[in-house]
Amino acid sequence: MRSAVVAFGAANMDISGATQTATLPGDSTPGQIRCAAGGVARNVAENLARLGCAVQLLSPVGDDLQGRSVLETTRSAGVDVRHCRVLAGQATSTYLSLHGPDGEMQAAVNDMDILECMTAQWLQPHAALVREAALLVLDCNLPATALHWLFDHATDVPVFVDPVSVFKCVRLRPWLHRVHTLKANRHEAQALCGHALGDDTEVQRAAAWFHAQGVRQLVLSFGARGMYWSDQGGLCGWQAAVPVQVVGATGAGDALLAALVQQHLLRQPLPQAVRFAAGCAALTLSVAQANCPYLAVAAVEQLLAAHDF
Repeated sequence: MRSAVVAFGAANMDISGATQTATLPGDSTPGQIRCAAGGVARNVAENLARLGCAVQLLSPVGDDLQGRSVLETTRSAGVDVRHCRVLAGQATSTYLSLHGPDGEMQAAVNDMDILECMTAQWLQPHAALVREAALLVLDCNLPATALHWLFDHATDVPVFVDPVSVFKCVRLRPWLHRVHTLKANRHEAQALCGHALGDDTEVQRAAAWFHAQGVRQLVLSFGARGMYWSDQGGLCGWQAAVPVQVVGATGAGDALLAALVQQHLLRQPLPQAVRFAAGCAALTLSVAQANCPYLAVAAVEQLLAAHDF
């Protein structure tokens, strides 16, 4: 019997700055600065726990204040972190972002060298955990060697992937044939497939390319327009975004991916899964945190019903 969802990837300390007015180059701008546990895999894991899923996180953190805080926050949210590794002499992965008055990210810097410790040797003791997982969530913060090992050992376990960024998503190219569900934004999808996604015809052409590579389900996020979804069987469509006041953009994609995982475990069809994912993303957009503290199935359904979705 399959056990929990297992998430591999980044567990960060996120430091975010938000300004009420436009920033000026070379000058400081009044605003708010917040620190919180983050990282794509960690955020997805926390969202899954809030949605009622059993989930384990495997990620390294430093033996420092940030690492201890990240682990405690994640554990308190309901995620099993016993397989996370605390490394002496290493700095916990840190993500620094700046957001403008509209909540959109203007710039970001990541310091994630600690993830390079996730070698095949480090992963080997977790081989049974990978084989017995109900589903794997991978983010492309993982080194290429770790992605190689995980795809090699996942065998028949469904793998859901977040490409993370244009820079890092290229690590996934050799393994697209092993991806069950790929959640990407326009820029990541373009970097992976080499096709422009300027209009609907180009989006459909890109989706066909991904499915030809072996990706079973594809969900592409297009900001305020919503999401384009498709599967290898030929089903496809657009899901409108749920209208909300955007407070913070960080984490919405992680909530979206968590929702797709949760719906897959419930054996929901992709159109229903994407609808539910739109609600999870909207709730996350409506709060300053990367993880909505009141994310729950009932809260998502209430939001969707209120907007007639």
